[in-house]
Amino acid sequence: MIETPLMWLDKAQTWRLAHELGGEALVDLIRDETHTCYLGDRDTAHEWGVGCGTCPACKLRAAGWRRWRATDG
Repeated sequence: MIETPLMWLDKAQTWRLAHELGGEALVDLIRDETHTCYLGDRDTAHEWGVGCGTCPACKLRAAGWRRWRATDG
């Protein structure tokens, strides 16, 4: 059986879980070392990580980051 716990979480909940599991160090690692941009932009930095900032993946990640920071972060 394959477990997919992140599938049922929105992006804000995913950032929250990362913080609960590993604190700021894990959040920093995810923000700095992971990439979701559909356009492959690895040069444009944002508070939520790197990416174009306009593709659906970047918008979703950025919105989740903002919701998480506004409520928990």
